[in-house]
Amino acid sequence: MGGELTPAGLRELARDLAGRLEPGRLRALLVAGSGLSLEVPGWAADDPVPMEEILPFPIHHLEGHSHTLTLWRRGGETLMVMNGRLHLYQGYRPEEVVAPVRLAALLGAETMIATNATGALDPAIEPGSLVVIGDHLNLQGANPLVGAWGRELGPQFPDMSSAYDPGLRELAREEAAAAGFSVYEGVYAGVLGPSFETPAEVRMLRRLGGTVVGMSTVLEVIAARHMGMRVLVLSLASNPAAGLSPEPPSHEEVLAAGARAARRLRELMGRLMVRMFPAP
Repeated sequence: MGGELTPAGLRELARDLAGRLEPGRLRALLVAGSGLSLEVPGWAADDPVPMEEILPFPIHHLEGHSHTLTLWRRGGETLMVMNGRLHLYQGYRPEEVVAPVRLAALLGAETMIATNATGALDPAIEPGSLVVIGDHLNLQGANPLVGAWGRELGPQFPDMSSAYDPGLRELAREEAAAAGFSVYEGVYAGVLGPSFETPAEVRMLRRLGGTVVGMSTVLEVIAARHMGMRVLVLSLASNPAAGLSPEPPSHEEVLAAGARAARRLRELMGRLMVRMFPAP
């Protein structure tokens, strides 16, 4: 598939997708990061739909990302799970990176819960820990609201002072404690990638206030908030950032840490789904 992505084209795509998938009341979009997969206890999954069958531009596949959209159903309600996300460093434009988020919003999604794999900027954060994100630093050199996108899908200058919903963050902390493990809270430093950060860059990011560093998420959050969605982001600190460990970071390490921490993340997500969307 090919062609330029426009706001009008995305609205038409959402109408076609609504007729094809019949999502009913779409409660939330769940986004899975590197090496992570999401399941929804108590909901039944439709067959996954490859993103290349939905989005009007080529999909560049990446290890650890399946690049599918799956609807999970319970009665007339649905959740959309985005397994595998799109990154600027793969060559996508900002509007392409956030196209699945905007599609979910156009289909009626009220909330976005995103997960990602990150490098820990704080030496006290052990690999495999979960971090509830409370703010971000957009150092990716891009914004999905540039041009017509900022004018046509929401306010031109959206407020980002509470981009990460305080109530959802508190809920995540409560449910993690109830499950018997602690979570950190901090700031996500979003960089372009795909190279990992140098030790000097890690020191800079720490001085700027970053807690973890990654190559995704911030554009998705901006687009979601622009369209009125509540946002919760859970980061898996998969490795210490460069200079904080004698071993250099690697993509394989990110995927391996994701696999090790998957149980806790699945348990926390399951608890959140029960609290946020109780069965009728």
